[in-house]
Amino acid sequence: MLLLPLLSLSALWGFVLNLTVGDGQALLRADALYQSIGVTSTELGVQLQAERARSLVAITSRKLTQDLGAQRTRTDEAVDDYRKALVQADDDIGGELRAPIDILDTELRRLDSVRTAIDSGNSTRLSGLNEYNRILDTLFRLYDQLVAVPDLPIFQQASAMQTMGNAREIVAREHALISAVLMDRKMTEAEVAAFTEYVATRKFLHSRGVSALDAALRVPYQKAFDGDTFAEFAQAEARIIASGAPPADAARWGATLDDLSVQLDRLGVSSSKVIAERSASVATTITVRIAVAGGVGLLAVVSSIIISVRFGRRLSAELGRLRSAALELAEVRLPQLVERLRRGEEVDVRAEAPSIKVSGSAEIRDVAHAFASVQRTAVAAAVGQAALRRGVGQVFLNLARRKQGLLHRQLALLDGMQRRTEDPDSLDDLFRLDHLTTRMRRHAEGLIILSGAPPGRAWRKPVAVLDVVRAAIAEVEDYVRVSVQSMPAAALDGAAAADLTHLVAELIENATIYSPPNTTVQVRGDAVSNGYVIEVEDRGLGLTPEEYARFNDLLVNPPEFDLADSDRLGLFVVARLAQRHEAKVLLRASPFGGTTAIILVPRTLLVDKDSLPPTDEEPALPHRRRKPLAIVGGGGRESRQDGTHAGLPRRVRQTNLAPQLKAQPEDPQPEQKTERSPDEVRDLFSAFQRGTQRARAEETMEGDT
Repeated sequence: MLLLPLLSLSALWGFVLNLTVGDGQALLRADALYQSIGVTSTELGVQLQAERARSLVAITSRKLTQDLGAQRTRTDEAVDDYRKALVQADDDIGGELRAPIDILDTELRRLDSVRTAIDSGNSTRLSGLNEYNRILDTLFRLYDQLVAVPDLPIFQQASAMQTMGNAREIVAREHALISAVLMDRKMTEAEVAAFTEYVATRKFLHSRGVSALDAALRVPYQKAFDGDTFAEFAQAEARIIASGAPPADAARWGATLDDLSVQLDRLGVSSSKVIAERSASVATTITVRIAVAGGVGLLAVVSSIIISVRFGRRLSAELGRLRSAALELAEVRLPQLVERLRRGEEVDVRAEAPSIKVSGSAEIRDVAHAFASVQRTAVAAAVGQAALRRGVGQVFLNLARRKQGLLHRQLALLDGMQRRTEDPDSLDDLFRLDHLTTRMRRHAEGLIILSGAPPGRAWRKPVAVLDVVRAAIAEVEDYVRVSVQSMPAAALDGAAAADLTHLVAELIENATIYSPPNTTVQVRGDAVSNGYVIEVEDRGLGLTPEEYARFNDLLVNPPEFDLADSDRLGLFVVARLAQRHEAKVLLRASPFGGTTAIILVPRTLLVDKDSLPPTDEEPALPHRRRKPLAIVGGGGRESRQDGTHAGLPRRVRQTNLAPQLKAQPEDPQPEQKTERSPDEVRDLFSAFQRGTQRARAEETMEGDT
């Protein structure tokens, strides 16, 4: 409340001070520029005008005199002085001056080529005159930008004087041209046209400049224009235009122009002094304003600060106590409360949200009561949200458990149907249904994982990494596109095998969905110093760097599951499983344009591979006529094994009968060698394959017992 008026007053004082100080800085800057660039550029203009006149004489006479060489030396010295002044005034040169300075520098670099053309005889009087005029035009444009005075009347008078200076340059151009023409008494039509243009420009500039000058500066110029010298000059201009020839009396022309030039130069110096005196008066006024604005304004600001400090200490202390209480609520108590709710603890809203006790004015007490109300509302909302989250998780868990039980029974039923069926087409349909049921079981386990409960499948014995990868492939819809590359032998702890199988399956499923159907998903692994690495690489379109960063952050720091973000359900499941077993999952761009998912299984989950049960090597990928492989676990589906879904031995007909009661084999008949049909060959190989699988399973069961 007290700071805002104080800041407003300080800002107002700073604004006023900035305006006055800005005017003073503008004056200082203008004076510095005039003392450096202005003086040297004026001298440069005088030397360029002199060199122009002597160059036209040399072109006409076709002789290079020593006088021209000396003048060029003086011009070069003026150029050097001007460039040194530019370096010294670099800090004062603003952006508005940079452009004309750069243009003038470019034109000055052309001076050597202009002189070369004159010396070689390739330049005419008019072309040489125009080349020097071009350089001087850029110089006068720089003069226009140097006029920067914060006082408007002085600026207007300085601009008018600049216009009179431009008119003086036009008079010098007329003098240079006619002086050269008088040497050979010949004047071309182009030169007459140029002279006519100069006269018109001179008249316009004089009329414009005189009209802009005030009375004190206009009277001396008006007297000069009404005098005999200027009248004779104007008459000579008119005769040259009318006749198209130079004046008959060359000496008279030269004397008139010299006299007029002296008068104009004297008027320019005297007028500049008047403007300088006025500028000094303005500078004094600005200095006074700076002192008043700075001193009186500073006194007012200091007084306001003292008063604000006296009346604001108590308010500051009260607000500080309120701030401490609010920070404790926001940074300590509420985070601790949320963490307790995440752990499932019961929270009493009344006990966890006591009132904030502060003293002070009525406004402070009202704010404290409002904070207390907000606190109670926040605690109640957090408790309700935690209860809702637990309820939703419990619903997920119950539904998933029920669905999981039904799927296990369905898998057992399908297994029995497969064993009783000999028809290859029926077996193919059953295998597809079996594969679909296996995928449904994985989705049910995903809900269990999101609810925070462990899945139902588990193993007591170590499981080979290759078997985990095979089981994961078997739970993927488009498993025929998955290719397993070289994977060194390694064994995983059986307690983590189910979760890792689910994790790998989610990543393989994602790779098959987001890649073209005609491509292959590569799965490979290798043992590293920190554990075991499994890579899943697809040939899809890949992701943007921002998406890779966002997904990798989700995999490292899995947030609370958001029901509204169900499109990334698989990533949430992978993140939860990786966090549970301290595994690391990383997504990155593949060299082939797709995505590579890298799973680092920690060394703590690896066991000695010699502890694996003996088994024959299986093919890396199931083919169309074979049921997909799946890992066996508690309540899981059996496969490398021919027992029930609970791991018990399956009944074999007539195994426990007495030998006398067993069916006697019929007498062997002589074998008839007939050629088998393709269907018989297919059935024969299917039966052979089932027998091989059953024998391996029985051998595995004997090893387990």
